[in-house]
Amino acid sequence: MNTVRLTVAEALVKYLVAQKIEINGNVESLFGCSFAIFGHGNVTCLGQQLKNVEEQLPTWRGQNEQSMAMAAVAYAKANNRQRIGIAATSIGPGATNMITAAGIAHTNRLPLLMMSGDAYISRLPDPVLQQTEHFHAPSITANDAFKAVTRYWDRVVHPAQLMQTLPLAMDTLLDPADCGPVFLGLPQDVQGMAYDYPERFFEEKIHRIRRPQPESCDLDLAVSILRSAKRPLIISGGGVHYSHATSELADFVQTHNVPVIETIAGRATLLQSNPLNGGPVGATGSDSANYLAAQADVVVAIGTRLQDFTTGSWSVFRDPNLKIISINVGRTDAIKHLAMPIIADAKTTLSQLTKRLGDWRSAQEWSDIASSKAAAWKTLCQQRAHVEGREMASYAQVIGAVNRLAETGDTVLTAAGGLPAELNMNWQSKQIGKFDIEFGFSCMGYEIAGGWGAKIANPDNDVIVLVGDGSYMILNSDIYSSVLTGHKMIIVVCDNAGFAVINKLQNNTGNDSFNNLLADCRRPDGELARVDFAKHAEAQGAISEKVSDMSEFDAAFARAKAADKTSVIVIDIDPTKWSSCDCWWEVGLPEIARTKKVEQAIENFSEGRTHQRPGV
Repeated sequence: MNTVRLTVAEALVKYLVAQKIEINGNVESLFGCSFAIFGHGNVTCLGQQLKNVEEQLPTWRGQNEQSMAMAAVAYAKANNRQRIGIAATSIGPGATNMITAAGIAHTNRLPLLMMSGDAYISRLPDPVLQQTEHFHAPSITANDAFKAVTRYWDRVVHPAQLMQTLPLAMDTLLDPADCGPVFLGLPQDVQGMAYDYPERFFEEKIHRIRRPQPESCDLDLAVSILRSAKRPLIISGGGVHYSHATSELADFVQTHNVPVIETIAGRATLLQSNPLNGGPVGATGSDSANYLAAQADVVVAIGTRLQDFTTGSWSVFRDPNLKIISINVGRTDAIKHLAMPIIADAKTTLSQLTKRLGDWRSAQEWSDIASSKAAAWKTLCQQRAHVEGREMASYAQVIGAVNRLAETGDTVLTAAGGLPAELNMNWQSKQIGKFDIEFGFSCMGYEIAGGWGAKIANPDNDVIVLVGDGSYMILNSDIYSSVLTGHKMIIVVCDNAGFAVINKLQNNTGNDSFNNLLADCRRPDGELARVDFAKHAEAQGAISEKVSDMSEFDAAFARAKAADKTSVIVIDIDPTKWSSCDCWWEVGLPEIARTKKVEQAIENFSEGRTHQRPGV
């Protein structure tokens, strides 16, 4: 066997560059980008190796380890999990800064490869700079903290270990069911150790994401259930995107006349112009979709983990005899609430189901109801977006304008605060995909970092980031990253002077406003200090402006479109204007009410609980 003597850092990077993936008949690099902040623990060995392959694997300089890992997550999502980003850090805080990003990837089932420096295996220099010492278990380092938010975790303690570790890491990143973040701890002394690796270990490897096939008996049972349904309904989840099953979904809907409602991750799996698209479901959805969920007697859940915002904490399904068919590559998702599971790929399953169903179609009366309810929701969205006069803007008005002005190929992206609900409730999908609401982990700070990663994945079209003032303050440094690296974004900062959506929840549960809106925080008396977001963004190199109201928004957006670098539009948002839908969502309330307001809130929430579906 021919061998080549390499250090661990050399072997690691050489292996990563050799990994390819076939996408629509084309072979591309599996790892399309890496992000790195160098320090002791990764600069002396790993850093040079990344430099040596920068033409095959470009490395971008982040400003914060958390945000660069978030950018890598967004890059993977924009590529429907087919191409992957890397984040490399030093030891200590450089590593632990990425834990939040790992949580995003883990919760949303997205691939992310993280590689961080680690303490010396020899322990001769212990304790080293930034090492967290555990006297009862000296092998524990800060990197062990990643175990709670990764699908695969390993520490490389010997050069030969790479030959076992790396294939397992690749499988985790690409497995359709267990996809998620991978963490590799790289001790500083081990990175430089040399070993005689087999040359064949570094041969080009072309990956293809597996498509598990459905069991024939499961298909037969699903067909039987559907044929007996009077009010069948499809819930389309993010797995439809990742399976590249949007065409199959549209074909199934048209052939069998079955209405569709979408989860947050499943938004834009079906065009809004499709009369059978009933809208978004759940606590941040539409009355149309929630009505259909309440009436359905058979639900086909495709590629969704049925999170509480989707199910209204399992209160949206009202038929006591409801049957659920769950198509999912993940068995733990497929069996929830005694669903009839089809543990298989969505694209393949939909094709085979439609063949077996033949000319079966659901009742026209049912699909007419779905179309009518959806039309009413669309009218409501238009009313919310309507601008009259020069009053302070609402989220819905900003979203309506962006929806109208965005061009084919543009991606819209947001994450936490009030914007995810408002975007989900009001967005009208004019194209498949190109829509990212990070609401699995609901992570403040993802927005601008995620926009940077999405832009790297979509260099020829605009990425439009919607971010609140709260998220902006948590993490904004990738405005500078985007300017530095030439990845233009359009960022719309919606300033409602605090954490207004949590203030709303605070008030809706009978509590007093406290520590959310800036006006309600502990501070000196006198004038309320406010951040000038336009100046702040300009100081990072962006083009920026503040508009007075919606009458100025279209022109500002046009200027941002025409600009050659990141442009920021700031607009004040009324913290009292919210879109809403008829859906219950469970929040923890005290068993003992100390005020009339809390007593009333408990009474209201208890009424909603009467519709909550039991585990069976």
